[in-house]
Amino acid sequence: MKYLTRLVWYGVTRLLAACLALGLLMMGFFLAMNASNVYIILKDGLARRCQVVMQGTEEEGLDVYFSEGCLRSDPALSIARDGSSPYQLYYDITGFDHRVNLLTIWCWPWEDTVRTTIEERVPAIDGRLNTAGREWANALGLTGAPPKWQSGRYQAVLALENGRWKIKNLTLIEYLNE
Repeated sequence: MKYLTRLVWYGVTRLLAACLALGLLMMGFFLAMNASNVYIILKDGLARRCQVVMQGTEEEGLDVYFSEGCLRSDPALSIARDGSSPYQLYYDITGFDHRVNLLTIWCWPWEDTVRTTIEERVPAIDGRLNTAGREWANALGLTGAPPKWQSGRYQAVLALENGRWKIKNLTLIEYLNE
């Protein structure tokens, strides 16, 4: 009886250790999967936002990345909606180099909201003055290069809606000097 108890106890401890290891592996997998999905949504969503502000493209694709409340409260998008974006008024923007650096993220597999800290930069903007822009630049004595995008550090809150991550809130923490 003594050997049977030891054998059963040995089997139970090994099974418990295997279940614990498998649980940690699964938790790590889901954590990495959520983190990569959040990064892709942030990268693609903010690049699409820059495209709307600089090139004047339609906003209809932004609802894939942003919640409705975030789209309404975004100051950069409101400038683009008003038609007062200097990129759209005075320049023909043909392309830009958009970069997002994910500084912090932690998303437990069982949670449906994530807080992240990111840095958004646009180091290069390709474009030239349009006709209205030439007159404006000559009057102010400016060069033909488009103005720099104001880089910033943001805190983003993402929420899981219908199985998809969406940017629910984007708060500027500080402007970055380039």
